[in-house]
Amino acid sequence: MGNQLFQEARRFVETAKAANPADLDSAIAKAKNALSSAYANSTVAEQAQLQQMQQELDQLS
Repeated sequence: MGNQLFQEARRFVETAKAANPADLDSAIAKAKNALSSAYANSTVAEQAQLQQMQQELDQLS
């Protein structure tokens, strides 16, 4: 079935990457919250992917 929180975090990060400038801050905040929620309940491999997503968000802001 997969980790639902992980999938949600990925979706929010993709949304933030595609957000227009007016919505970017809000989209990044939502994505960071989703990443934080997903991290504690993820496998080591998923955590590595979440860290990569976090780096992508850091580059947007």
